[in-house]
Amino acid sequence: MIIDFGSKTIQSKIVFYGPAMSGKTTALKYLFNKFNGELISITTSHLEKPRTLFYDYGCIDLKFGVWKLKLNLWTATGQDFYCATRSTVLQGVDGIIFVADSRREILDENKRSWSELVEYFGDKLVNIIPIIVCLNKQDLENLTPEDLFKEYLDLKENVEIIKMIAIRGEKVYDAFTRIFKNIFSVHSNIKDTISHQLK
Repeated sequence: MIIDFGSKTIQSKIVFYGPAMSGKTTALKYLFNKFNGELISITTSHLEKPRTLFYDYGCIDLKFGVWKLKLNLWTATGQDFYCATRSTVLQGVDGIIFVADSRREILDENKRSWSELVEYFGDKLVNIIPIIVCLNKQDLENLTPEDLFKEYLDLKENVEIIKMIAIRGEKVYDAFTRIFKNIFSVHSNIKDTISHQLK
């Protein structure tokens, strides 16, 4: 998180992470449509269903009092061929929305993607870097029960789970607001400083 007291601007970075085709870009597009923001995507645009090659990126500007908040939102590609770009996208992240594909047949892919995050961040994940897990595609059949999902990925008790249908926009905004609040809970000193400035 970057704070510029001169311009009274705070910049924060949120990354949507998860296996390929889990719904990361769909969720991000929904948010940018809601906020009338511009999203930049580097995709396989020649395909009937484009896939993210490296990342999707956009910035949402919010204002409260005299302060401006710039939320930089990214997706990390789920394609293993471009896996080297994922660590680059995660650099400087303040919060993560992990978008899982809820279908049973994708359980191993979800675990592999989650294990990457654990390997990259270690104990910082959850404790210092807030994360919300979204069980996406709840409108489909053969879904993984939540208890099995938590056990299989070895999720800690304090990891919050939200059931989502990104293609309909269901619970996408809820996940966004939760991670936003959790980031500021971790950085409570920043919140207190801003509150003092607003008095």
